[in-house]
Amino acid sequence: MRIIAGRWRGHPIQAPPAGTRPTADRVREAWMSMLQPVLPGARVLDLFAGSGALGLETLSRGARHATFVERSGQALRTLRSNIRRLGAEEQTTVVKADALRYVGIVEPGSFDIVLADPPYDSGQAAALAQAFLRSPFAPILWIEHRVDDPLPGSPTAETRRYGDTLLTRYLAPE
Repeated sequence: MRIIAGRWRGHPIQAPPAGTRPTADRVREAWMSMLQPVLPGARVLDLFAGSGALGLETLSRGARHATFVERSGQALRTLRSNIRRLGAEEQTTVVKADALRYVGIVEPGSFDIVLADPPYDSGQAAALAQAFLRSPFAPILWIEHRVDDPLPGSPTAETRRYGDTLLTRYLAPE
């Protein structure tokens, strides 16, 4: 795995531990291209962080700070190693927690963008979307999920397809 673009372009990062599914490079590249206009100076929350590839990519492209939420001890070791490898300690916060519980305590306005790549077929993608629709915890939420793992509809939802992978964006009501 590597950082695709920005100041750390081409820098290798450790892959997540076995049992963790990383976001494919082409999906991550498309995702970051869509985010690029809102990344400079953004405070990013990376849920189900795994190796941290999504949040680290946002930092490489100009985000101000990334908070990573992960509950697996093995994934947290990989994540912390990747942060050290890039020298990103000052721009990051790592939280060992359940992502769905964490968003329940997030103060509104704490983050500008939330990225989530929950385990497929776990029901957590839909639960996260429902939590956001009930009480938006950021202006923008992006969720990666499988084609056959539908999320709740919303007038602010927009979905893009990359093979069997979907990226769905929700906007908080103004």
